[in-house]
Amino acid sequence: MGKQQYILLTLLIVLMCSSCATSKKEEYTRLEGFVFGTTYHITYKSTVNYEEPINTIFKKFNNSLSTYIPNSIISKINKGDTTVVVDDYFVEAFDKAKRIYVETDGYFDPTIGKLIDAYGFGSGKEQKNLTEEEIEELMKSKGFDEIILKDRRIQKPNNIEFNVNAFAKGLGIDVVGRFLEDNKIQDYLVEIGGEIRAKGKSPRGKLWKVAIDDPNTDGTRSASKFITLDNQSMATSGNYRKFKINTKGEKIVHTVNPKTGLAQESKLLSVSVASTKDCADVDAYATAFLAMGLEKTKNFIAKKPSLKVVLLYAEEGGIKEFSN
Repeated sequence: MGKQQYILLTLLIVLMCSSCATSKKEEYTRLEGFVFGTTYHITYKSTVNYEEPINTIFKKFNNSLSTYIPNSIISKINKGDTTVVVDDYFVEAFDKAKRIYVETDGYFDPTIGKLIDAYGFGSGKEQKNLTEEEIEELMKSKGFDEIILKDRRIQKPNNIEFNVNAFAKGLGIDVVGRFLEDNKIQDYLVEIGGEIRAKGKSPRGKLWKVAIDDPNTDGTRSASKFITLDNQSMATSGNYRKFKINTKGEKIVHTVNPKTGLAQESKLLSVSVASTKDCADVDAYATAFLAMGLEKTKNFIAKKPSLKVVLLYAEEGGIKEFSN
């Protein structure tokens, strides 16, 4: 979730920096690379190059929460290792996930790992053309209410697997942002795969301005809406690019509905959430809203004024927008 805007964001940041006075540009450092299966771009007001310590953070983070690393903490737990002592990254991911799981009535659920794998969007084995019976059986392997974190150890039934990829990029962004702030940096933007945490001002001396992709289904990229971030995080989720077509010709999207076990596209095409909360929070909310669908999301955000949400949805006559 959220990969759909990073190219436009990159271009936007480049344009912003190229329009700055030379003295302004020299005050900022720009880092970029590849992490979590996608790209990252970091711009901050300092001449100190923090690439090495940030890469060390990424490595430690992956060793905690990546399901693609066989010996990571989360992978060992998923294999049933009850001796694993979890680290701070895992504790934060667990606590945030539990809170948002409760708030969203289970529409955000990191225990649907086996379903994600079965649909072919995880690190495990894909099952082609899932039947209703197979989905029903896989639904038995989820249940956040059955998980206990006590004394830094996880207690859970063996059939339940964690998958925190739905908000791992957001949490990774938060960790990097805090590192920069610990080093007295107050003006920065951290972006990983389209998710963003922005503080202070850009090299232009103004608040950071980022783009939301139009939900194009033909592979092209365009943006008609821009958001200014005032010490905020933003995450975008959409099913219009990341999907599969099974042998029956059915569209299988990457967002799995924890309530039904289905991976079906709804008329809600894109969800962007901005808030002063952590990026992990808005990343998780965006995932939950895409699973909820349009009407349930509208009802939810009506009670959460701290969340600024842009919903792009398909309706007769074209694509419509709802924002609060």
